[in-house]
Amino acid sequence: MTLPNSPLLVELKNLSFGYGDRTILSDLSFGIPRGKVTALMGVSGGGKTTVLRLIGGQYRALNGQLTFDGQDVGQMSTEQLYAARRRMGMLFQFGALFTDMDVFDNVAFPLREHTKMSESMVRDIVLMKLDAVGLRGARNLMPSEISGGMGRRVALARAIALDPDLMMYDEPFAGLDPISLGTAARLIRKLNDSLGITSVVVSHDVDETFQIADHVVVLANGKVAAQGTPESLRQTSDPLIHQFVNGLSDGPVHFHYPAKSIAEDFSGISA
Repeated sequence: MTLPNSPLLVELKNLSFGYGDRTILSDLSFGIPRGKVTALMGVSGGGKTTVLRLIGGQYRALNGQLTFDGQDVGQMSTEQLYAARRRMGMLFQFGALFTDMDVFDNVAFPLREHTKMSESMVRDIVLMKLDAVGLRGARNLMPSEISGGMGRRVALARAIALDPDLMMYDEPFAGLDPISLGTAARLIRKLNDSLGITSVVVSHDVDETFQIADHVVVLANGKVAAQGTPESLRQTSDPLIHQFVNGLSDGPVHFHYPAKSIAEDFSGISA
């Protein structure tokens, strides 16, 4: 078992997971270093978001082990799991703000739900978190009154409200314009370093993610296809990693789904 003072905050050991007969992750092993930004990357459907759900205990591994700060998540009681989740923050793909609450109350929600802080203390913390993401002045606006990029930042302020040890980001750059995307990327890096937390970023955006990540894990076919620093992955000779990093249409991942030949299909010849 991983010791609490291990350099890894999260570790997956020979972990397997699937739905029925469909295998998503197979004998997967890798670690997430403390205090670093780790990027989980790979083609769509490769199991990246599934890994986040396993870390949070929404799913349980079929085989193997996943530890968070030395504790086996799969063996936690309900009380232990809730305690572990309070040490985790999650930024969902499109923010998932409460549409009937203003910005202030969205950020205040976890503080009111999980602590017994006075309202004056809640106010101070909310304003501090909003200031950290540059939106203290938007505290009274409703989600419908702010842009998608601003909404993502409000959701980030809410996710860090309880000062988590681990922040998980599920496609934080999806649907953002270049300015908002760059702002979000810099915020992830800044908050990781200033708060001394550990971050896991699931993303398909190679350029922005490589600029902020310390460690990159590329998943393919339910396993680790490669891992290392962004620079080491850019220099790799592995055909799959080279295709993914450079966004090439030609490589191990084919553009065409397997099918009969064009001649067979258009001539009406049966398979």
